[in-house]
Amino acid sequence: MPHTPTPSSDVRSVHVMGIAGTAMGALAGMLKDAGYTVTGSDKGVYPPMSDYLAELGIPVMEGFEASNLDHKPDLVIVGNVVRAIYDEAAALLDSELSYCSFPEAFASLFLRDAHSVVVAGTHGKTTTTSITAWLLEAAGLKPGFLIGGVAKNFDRTARAGAGKVFAVEGDEYDTAFFDKGPKFLHYRTKTAILTSVEFDHADIYSDLDHVKQSFRRFVRSVPAEDGVLIVRADDAGAADVATESPCEVWTYGPGQMWDGRIEGVDTNRGVMRFTVTRHGNPIGTFESALVGEHNLYNQVAATAAATRLGATPEQLDKGFRTFAGIRRRQEVLGEPGRVTVVDDFAHHPTAVSSTIRALRDRFGQRRLWVIWEPRSATSRRNTFQAAYAEAFGGADHVVVAQPYDQSRIPESERFDAQLLVRELADRGIDATLLPDADTIAATVGARARPHDVVAVFSNGGFGGLHGKLLALLAERFAD
Repeated sequence: MPHTPTPSSDVRSVHVMGIAGTAMGALAGMLKDAGYTVTGSDKGVYPPMSDYLAELGIPVMEGFEASNLDHKPDLVIVGNVVRAIYDEAAALLDSELSYCSFPEAFASLFLRDAHSVVVAGTHGKTTTTSITAWLLEAAGLKPGFLIGGVAKNFDRTARAGAGKVFAVEGDEYDTAFFDKGPKFLHYRTKTAILTSVEFDHADIYSDLDHVKQSFRRFVRSVPAEDGVLIVRADDAGAADVATESPCEVWTYGPGQMWDGRIEGVDTNRGVMRFTVTRHGNPIGTFESALVGEHNLYNQVAATAAATRLGATPEQLDKGFRTFAGIRRRQEVLGEPGRVTVVDDFAHHPTAVSSTIRALRDRFGQRRLWVIWEPRSATSRRNTFQAAYAEAFGGADHVVVAQPYDQSRIPESERFDAQLLVRELADRGIDATLLPDADTIAATVGARARPHDVVAVFSNGGFGGLHGKLLALLAERFAD
């Protein structure tokens, strides 16, 4: 069968190639909820996605083997992690099986009749989509959602919803090996949030102008007659891209149509009190578990989107007060021996810097450790080599892991972790390069003191570091 962008209504069984990706696993869960028989395949599946799929009862085949398709599913959904040279992909192309990309399947099966709120941008997508979905829930709109992380209120990354509104995290990464356009072009956007536009994804984009090309296509896809673009106007890249929008534009950020101010942070409870304004007039003063200036404006953008869809100030207040946060976004995993261990996804230098500032806001002057694994496609390259020394400047102690597999990156383009450690030391920061999760856990577990905050930054499993560190601290400080 040829590539099938719009799956048939006769589909009953679906196989998801690359199922362990956050979005792919989320879609698999939605398909399961909708009554489809779902299977999947991937390599090296780790928590939380492995746990999530197991809880849903979705069998996951290890590796991309041709035999994974022997059960002949009605439809194969191909994730962008899958390369055409994989045995399973080659077998698919040689077969009579119908196939499509994840965005095509998602848009066709779940967004056809929905008001799609799509959050795009280099930073803040997961946080902004999560809080937007919860504000819409508090407003009684029963939204569907697709999020690149697990929002704790929902305890899942996606659901179909019972209403006509869908909150979607829009990814600028490419769609599939047979469609190199960005995913967010497929999502039938009616309300768009654009948080920022910077250079990222150095494995598929050549420079900032190349990134902007994709975002320009995104803003042009929002319909002129009934669409709205909510854009962070003090972000130079986002403001530039927004000039090509054919629809109504709402600006947010300092001094913009939608603005906000932090009223205070309770460092004991880890919450922030803030006010949102529209045209200078207060919408309301709210309290939230999301702390820091970058999260202030993520929440301002979410307020604007929810207000457009009818949320009242009272419903917004309820939503913010009850928002429980997001896994892997400043998530406190435990406090053995009064050492607070935090998990976060930060990897781009802008995200690293803003997250460290937010941790300072949240935890005050407590001694701050940051443990970082260069794992993303960009962070394993030397694209931002100099920027990282500045980004980690707000930490007291920095532990850098050896970069994740750089074998496919030319030596001249590889990130140099030892150079970063030397540059941080020159700035007076205690910095160390350690080879693996076991060594890091043993070192930090022995040196951390009560009241320290240990933040782990990685977009992967990091060799089980989080659990190992918590166990060592618990043993060390056991009564």
